Amino acid sequence: MDKQQIAAYLQEKNIDHVKFAFADIDGVLRGKLIHRDKFLDGLKDGFGFCDVVFGWDSADVCYDNVELTGWHTGYPDKYCRIDLNTMRHIPWQNDTTFFLADFTQSDGSAVPACPRSLLKKVIKQCEDMGYHPEFSQEFEWFNFSESPKSLQEKGFANLDTLTPGMFGYSILRPSQQSAFYYDLFNQLNKFNVPIEGLHTETGPGVYEAAIQHDHALAAADNATLFKTAVKEIASLHGITATFMAKWNADLPGCSGHIHQSLWSKDKSQNLFSSATDANKMSDVMKHYLAGQLYCLPHLLPMYAPTINSYKRLVEGAWAPTTVTWGFDNRTTALRVINDTVGHTRLETRIPGSDTNPYLAIAAALASGLYGIKNKLELTIPNTVGNGYKDAAHGILHTNLKEAAVAMQSSDIAKELFGDDFVQHFTQTRMWEWRQYSKAVTDWELKRYFEII
Repeated sequence: MDKQQIAAYLQEKNIDHVKFAFADIDGVLRGKLIHRDKFLDGLKDGFGFCDVVFGWDSADVCYDNVELTGWHTGYPDKYCRIDLNTMRHIPWQNDTTFFLADFTQSDGSAVPACPRSLLKKVIKQCEDMGYHPEFSQEFEWFNFSESPKSLQEKGFANLDTLTPGMFGYSILRPSQQSAFYYDLFNQLNKFNVPIEGLHTETGPGVYEAAIQHDHALAAADNATLFKTAVKEIASLHGITATFMAKWNADLPGCSGHIHQSLWSKDKSQNLFSSATDANKMSDVMKHYLAGQLYCLPHLLPMYAPTINSYKRLVEGAWAPTTVTWGFDNRTTALRVINDTVGHTRLETRIPGSDTNPYLAIAAALASGLYGIKNKLELTIPNTVGNGYKDAAHGILHTNLKEAAVAMQSSDIAKELFGDDFVQHFTQTRMWEWRQYSKAVTDWELKRYFEII
């Protein structure tokens, strides 16, 4: 609907308030509940938002190493704009009308730190090349019979998982939590975040959901909304959901795999598929795949953005550690799925569930397009067998500092996303590393407190 239609709808339904939100650099949704009149008035010029939302971390601690905003600028307002195409209703909040926003201005310029604006720029490049980008992200996450208050009281230790034991693809476990399980599926679909499948994964209280594929921007919107929606629905059942990549050293990590393909503009032809190629892969797909492999070491923080991300990227944890690809191989960084023409796609397996979907999808799409633009040859052979043992073409950085330093100095990253974004984003990752480096962990206490 356009502005006039939405205004008429709100008037007809006697809706006097609207909620809107945007994703910050960590993928955390920030937003407001505003009066209908303010909402309609702001559709022309945007809504002023204190730009501290791009100047602090996920704990609202202000960065001291970014140029975009800070005490040196006085933290002024920047204007975000609501995307009317994202209108939906929150069924578990009395059908509150909801919109997504970003910081793309009417002249096409954007705040360099706005993840959704960055993805929109990459998508425009893709569409200007004649492609329709089809994407989807899937998530694993753990559920606990805890509240935010009980987590604090317990010091995040000795937590009560929703269910016990390792029971992947269980029919029994969801039936024991059927109210929550079916509420997730039904409420998310009503929220216009359509779920393709939902099941338990191996681990106590862990679920996995695949979101239906869609245009890249809608897919990133759905993935971002999915994470917050799951947390809100869970809280109504006395449950806390976490999307940490690895919350427990002894349990599997949580993935956020990205599935993608390029189609003709009218979506009639999957341009990744070829009937004449021995492996059913088109030249477009091969160049795209080669681009992701080539760019991967330059963009790793966009796939693995937290300290915790790298606790998942270890051998034998169902997450990749090497620059590899393979056919239906879950030990490689990139997995080619080509069983049918319609299903032919690439799965990028590096991201965990802690990713910012806008940045992870932007990284995947931009690096794939880089391969197409430069006609990169797929010189790295496909891995057969254990991808952890195939380090001939490189290994992934093992911590956030290494990955951020590499991206900060990368000409490839700057070519793809611009110097302003690269500098801001990598500085926020370096800040994250500094906060971690000052922390005294439980591991250190247990190892050194008495003995040393």
